Amino acid sequence: MTDQQLWGAETTKAVENFPISGEQVPMEVVHWLARLKGAAAAVNSELGLLEKRKAARIEKAAGQILAGRHDDQFPIDVFQTGSGTSTNMNANEVIAALAGEGVHPNDDVNMGQSSNDVFPSAVHLAALELASRQLLPSLRKLERSLARKSRSFDGIVKSGRTHLMDAVPVTLGQEFSGYAAQVALAGERVKAALPRVGEIPLGGTATGTGLNAHPKFAEKVRLRLKRETGLRQIAAPVNRFEAQASRDALVELSGALKVCAVSLTKIAQDIALMGSGPRAGIGELILPELQKGSSIMPGKVNPVIPEVVLQVCAQVIGNDAAITIGGMQGQFELNVRIPLIARNLIQSLRLLSAASVAFAEKCIDGLKANRQGCAASAGATLAVATALNRAIGYDRASAIVKKATESGRPLREVALEEGVDANLYDETIDLQRIAMGNKARQLAAAG
Repeated sequence: MTDQQLWGAETTKAVENFPISGEQVPMEVVHWLARLKGAAAAVNSELGLLEKRKAARIEKAAGQILAGRHDDQFPIDVFQTGSGTSTNMNANEVIAALAGEGVHPNDDVNMGQSSNDVFPSAVHLAALELASRQLLPSLRKLERSLARKSRSFDGIVKSGRTHLMDAVPVTLGQEFSGYAAQVALAGERVKAALPRVGEIPLGGTATGTGLNAHPKFAEKVRLRLKRETGLRQIAAPVNRFEAQASRDALVELSGALKVCAVSLTKIAQDIALMGSGPRAGIGELILPELQKGSSIMPGKVNPVIPEVVLQVCAQVIGNDAAITIGGMQGQFELNVRIPLIARNLIQSLRLLSAASVAFAEKCIDGLKANRQGCAASAGATLAVATALNRAIGYDRASAIVKKATESGRPLREVALEEGVDANLYDETIDLQRIAMGNKARQLAAAG
């Protein structure tokens, strides 16, 4: 960090004008803004528009910001002018101060740029990098953890549940295979949005026309950034005016994050419910004991990681609502809710990345099956009578289930009393075969 103040008058005005949240623009966006300005200086020099030594000094200064050495020089509140102009001016002033005498914040550091194209470009690229290099690997880690549990839980039969009511048996492994698939599909949805996120509006300057930017400037900067970062999705927009006027790609990515949050909510809720108990709940899973669950009840263990995941998912879904509204705002040639979108989108990417890793490492990897609890639920569900439908018909099976429910007697006892052959019952009500569903018939036919 720097001992002296490097920013100038425009930054000071913004600090005074926006005493709103005490929360600054995400540093990922600031760092990308610096990377863009360093690349812009190099390209402007290459194009003969900026003196080489001056460009080199700008590049060096931008590199220092990118390395995180001057994060304290970006004090402006995230709730600021909707184009991000204040933070762009902040970056221009700090880079100019670091670059030294003769470097002008606007004429040199901001050459070929406008806040209207360079700030949203920084937001897009920060989101692209976080999604590619943090979120997607985190989701893959969680998917692999769930898939391993699915294999280890294969063959452990338990009651299925629909509408929170007893249903035909399934295996614990089947349930976890569904969870692994949900996470894999969440990753696919995120990945599908990234090509649009990589289309940056750089080069459009104020309104998309490119006024004051060299015709080759934007493409050269994009190529340079692709080489430096390896982010292959960085590309020219399909239409410069669409790219300048809307932030639809960021709304799309946020929508994929919302679906991811919905999936993780389902999985975390199921695991917490299956781990409920240990004696008065469902009790089909044994969750890792990470910490004391109560300051007054001895020995209590809570599903702390699923609860963290559920809270993160609620925040991500809330963030998406604000991003959606932000994406709707802005008239004619510019969306003017970009800092809001940046703040919420970057937070969602960070939260989902961290929560997915914690879920995998601190919960899923340590889960154990409560075999006794699973066997008890599998044996107790009256829905196994469904397997008798083909032999005795739905209506007769329903009457048997109703009688067993009302009397509290075992299903087998009632079925035999109602005339079902004992051998037929015992051959049909095979919990492992029932859990296999139509796969059991396929295997039998193949054998």
